Amino acid sequence: MSTIATVKSIFSPSTAASAEQEAIRQENLAIADGLKHQEAGLLEQLIVRYQHRLLRYLLFLTGSRELAEDLFQEVWMRVLVRGGQFNGKARFDTWLFTIARNLVIDYRRKRTLASLDELFEGSTDDDRPMSFEVTDVQPGPFDRFASGEDRERIAAALLELDTLYREVLVLRFHEDLSLQEIATVTRAPLSTVKSRLYRGLAAIKPLLEMSERGAEAAG
Repeated sequence: MSTIATVKSIFSPSTAASAEQEAIRQENLAIADGLKHQEAGLLEQLIVRYQHRLLRYLLFLTGSRELAEDLFQEVWMRVLVRGGQFNGKARFDTWLFTIARNLVIDYRRKRTLASLDELFEGSTDDDRPMSFEVTDVQPGPFDRFASGEDRERIAAALLELDTLYREVLVLRFHEDLSLQEIATVTRAPLSTVKSRLYRGLAAIKPLLEMSERGAEAAG
């Protein structure tokens, strides 16, 4: 193999992707080991790193800032108590969102709703999403293509969607999780995740177009 070919193979996209995946794998294993041995300062580091993403997910899932903040605290308590259960085979954020989702379901069960599916199929006025402002220090994929009023319109449009569609869109485009990772978080078959994603995208498109026309008319 020539020198040029060797260099190209080293820096090829597949090699770079493999190196990145290995780095992520090693990081998750390190987090798992640290949680298992209750490494000093690790929980604080994880909170700083994931607090904005976790709160944003809870906000979109519950539609209530007060409830989201309460559950946010409970999620980290679960991480502290059950950290040894994380084995590092999956991404830490996937495990974290799974804990958060289970807490939301537990909360809904106490209000006679057995799951998010029931919330989706038979919501009451009290379960409708509430208006709130979502902030983050690092933009997600949605935000990279929009700023200012556009982000506000996207957030407002997401809140108009049914809960299950909104959740999948947030996990995919805000949190950048793969479809398989979303299936892990939601405990739904991959085919169901794909269906919810496609239906969610189909539902949000006319909402965004309507919002854009309204903004143009107002301007």
